[in-house]
Amino acid sequence: MGILSAGTLLVAVIVPPIPQPMGYHQFADRRIYFDIPNFFNVASNVIFLLIGVAGLVFLLCLRGAMASEAFADRSERWPYLVFFLSVAMACIGSIYYHLAPGNDRLVWDRLPIAVGIMALLTATLNERVGPRMGVPLLPVLIAIGAGSVMHWHWSEQRGAGNLNFYIVVQFYSLLVIILLGIFFPSRYTRGADIYMALALYGCAKLAEAGDREIYDLGQVVSGHTIKHLLAALAIYWILRMLTKRRPLPERMGRFGSHAV
Repeated sequence: MGILSAGTLLVAVIVPPIPQPMGYHQFADRRIYFDIPNFFNVASNVIFLLIGVAGLVFLLCLRGAMASEAFADRSERWPYLVFFLSVAMACIGSIYYHLAPGNDRLVWDRLPIAVGIMALLTATLNERVGPRMGVPLLPVLIAIGAGSVMHWHWSEQRGAGNLNFYIVVQFYSLLVIILLGIFFPSRYTRGADIYMALALYGCAKLAEAGDREIYDLGQVVSGHTIKHLLAALAIYWILRMLTKRRPLPERMGRFGSHAV
């Protein structure tokens, strides 16, 4: 995995810089309602706030037996706290961006997304490899995720936009989560739920790419609005996984976990 990571980073350095296409900000659905521009792309973000807050409430209210069923080690809660906090913050950042789309505002949309993906990667490391590896990496991975967005923003301000590192952080991190799922069994039930969440996120990205085509089908809803809804469903699936999962005793001994 280390060799693959180093190779991917090298590709990001070698490949010519990929600038942010200005056409990215030209969304298909620009309808105005209640004096709010791009209304549906703005309003559809509220679901991120609802799911993010629901996730935080679930994590902060866990007590006793319920807590030990969801997390065999108390430290495993931290990545999910960061994850759901990032989801809630993504609502604010994305609303701010969609009110007046442009590169200067896009940074606040992408920052919580990058941090959330890195937090999910850390959580997967905890559950598939062990908390002794995952937990210490949490601040490092968060810094890498945030740094990739700030590097892009800095390069845009210099007039030579470079999305390479942001692309690597987002998509390579998701690839690592898939590889961890394939080669390292989870120590909890519902381990396969992560595949459903990633599949929904993949569908969200496809909807984003087909923004105009979907909107032109009947001018009811755009691909970008559907992207928000599918991405929120993917996040809900992760919360659903946490509420339903239980430790697998036969795999707990390998990690030396501590009761919550």
